[in-house]
Amino acid sequence: MGETVFVPGARRVEATLDGPRDADACVVACPPHPQHRGHRGDARLTAVSDHLTPEIACLRFDYGSWDEGRGEREDARNALRWAADAYDAVGVFGFSFGGAIAALAAASTEIDLAGVSLLAPTAEVEAGLNAADALDDIASPTQVVYGARDMTADWRPVVERAREHGMTVVELSADHFFVGKTDQVADAAGGFLADALRA
Repeated sequence: MGETVFVPGARRVEATLDGPRDADACVVACPPHPQHRGHRGDARLTAVSDHLTPEIACLRFDYGSWDEGRGEREDARNALRWAADAYDAVGVFGFSFGGAIAALAAASTEIDLAGVSLLAPTAEVEAGLNAADALDDIASPTQVVYGARDMTADWRPVVERAREHGMTVVELSADHFFVGKTDQVADAAGGFLADALRA
């Protein structure tokens, strides 16, 4: 059971901090769409956290009040700022809507991120908030993981842009929710982030 943390900022953002207290690295985990029951206890987020937390901390947060992606992006940036104040190395992970938010936050934060992992990211959150375009502005080592049978999220533009930039792309034989594949998600995303944060 992790420790409850309130992320500083204009919006009420509650989080769970998993992992060792003496960790020198932390991954911020962005949940899926809050209007579709997305929350920090999502199975994909907890699987990646469990993979990381023997050595690396993981901050899983809930967004503040719905704000069409803009407030949620700021929630993620504030979480990254909180982590950067407490840890030497910081990465970000997100699933679905959270994958897009992670990309948008990574592209616009002042934090020097050690690694970025996006799981089944939807390409566009709202007009003007495009995760594929955000990849153009991410200098950190970046990975995109997607399910070959995913008919839910519009992930293809993000995967195509990631390939154009020479970023790591991983295909899993899975649907959008990675049913029965959370171990593979943890190995792919958690392994990439652990390696990036230890580098």
